[in-house]
Amino acid sequence: MIKFDELFRIIITMKLDETDINLLELLQADSKKTTKEYALKLGLSTTAIYERIKRLERTGAIRDYVALVDKAIVDRNFTVFCHVKLVQHVKDNIEQFEAQVLRLQEVVECHHLSGDYDYLLKIHVQDMDAYRNFMVNKLTAMNHIGSTQSSFTIKEVKHSTAIPL
Repeated sequence: MIKFDELFRIIITMKLDETDINLLELLQADSKKTTKEYALKLGLSTTAIYERIKRLERTGAIRDYVALVDKAIVDRNFTVFCHVKLVQHVKDNIEQFEAQVLRLQEVVECHHLSGDYDYLLKIHVQDMDAYRNFMVNKLTAMNHIGSTQSSFTIKEVKHSTAIPL
């Protein structure tokens, strides 16, 4: 059964017109421009763009505005993808693991998967020593971890925060 908030988002998504999509693409590329700059690019009034942005925020199409920080400058350029398998894939273990992962600042993404492993974590740390410390003192210290498998990024070939529209 679809929850009300999910249904609301589906209805709103279906009502995005071409201008909304173009505006979202502009905002994803650079959300620091003025409303007037977006209006000029889209051929609409500043008020119309302002109202569209507010509607997109209100409906959840725009969740937040953030600054994208350079990992190298803040010394967190060591990226690890870690597969995690729980001892048992049962509701309590899943809920406990997910609650604990949310508190780990090194973990920037966590995906519940199908297949051989239960989760894929994307982790940013300073270096291999920092990752070992994270694994020993935080991740594998958690309850219900059956096994892990880590892969280390050699080079980030593509990275985008933009959702294709």
